[in-house]
Amino acid sequence: MDHSEKEAPKTIVNWYPGHMTKTRRYIEKNIGLVDLAIEVADARIVKSSRNPDLDRLLGGKKRLVVLAKRDLADEEVNRAWESYFRATGQPVLFLNTLSGQGVSEILPTVRRLLADQLERAKAKGIRKTIRLMICGVPNSGKSTLINALCRRRAAEAQDRPGVTRGGQWYTLQKDVELLDTPGLLWNKFEDMQVGIYLALTGAVRDEVVDREALALELIRILQARYPQELEARYKLSATEGREPLDVYEEICRKRGFLLRGNDFDYTRCAAVLLDEFRSGKIGRISLEVPDAGA
Repeated sequence: MDHSEKEAPKTIVNWYPGHMTKTRRYIEKNIGLVDLAIEVADARIVKSSRNPDLDRLLGGKKRLVVLAKRDLADEEVNRAWESYFRATGQPVLFLNTLSGQGVSEILPTVRRLLADQLERAKAKGIRKTIRLMICGVPNSGKSTLINALCRRRAAEAQDRPGVTRGGQWYTLQKDVELLDTPGLLWNKFEDMQVGIYLALTGAVRDEVVDREALALELIRILQARYPQELEARYKLSATEGREPLDVYEEICRKRGFLLRGNDFDYTRCAAVLLDEFRSGKIGRISLEVPDAGA
């Protein structure tokens, strides 16, 4: 593609592989075994990282939403999301991925949400085991959360989607068990922007997206919402009103991403831009905010 005509990706291919169907069936088969579902979403893209299929798959099961990667998201936006969930009555906790802050609140919150059920069991003389299911989109932070809850490297946590392939039970406390599930995407994006946000945060494998177009879309977003962070990270001149491709090429020059003949190495630059956004090196950035009036 001619880079002068490069646009944001319109199609993401192979983003719903076969194991996603198996995951849906696995959740449907096992949801009846658990008392509560822990839904892990990415604090940077709260709406886009909450799979709408879970509403049907989980049915009326009690749910705790955990917004992971709080430390990578804009703290002002985090507070707005906290207020939004409080207004809707949906229990929510934030998790700091790097420090693990927030993990200690999860099980006490689960016990509060299940207090009536636990009291009924106690009244009958039953020693109840709390069974939980953890679910969410790929690369949302589920494995990191499981490791923190288990206080050991119980699940393989990697910064790429699709690592977890099968469910597994973990004992968190003597009376608490947790069932892991693989990351689950849905089979149709009503809004393609959702697909772009999922790709930007790594929920969709880089191998099946146009990374250069994705990096260009990231630049557009940062120009509009976080220009100071973009300019400071890459030592850029003012980006207001400039074409994203012009900014892209300035980053190439500043970082020395040049090929023979001084052509721009768009591929290498895209890899760095996406990696530095995902790791928080550009700054604390949120791509979505609560709907107005919510």
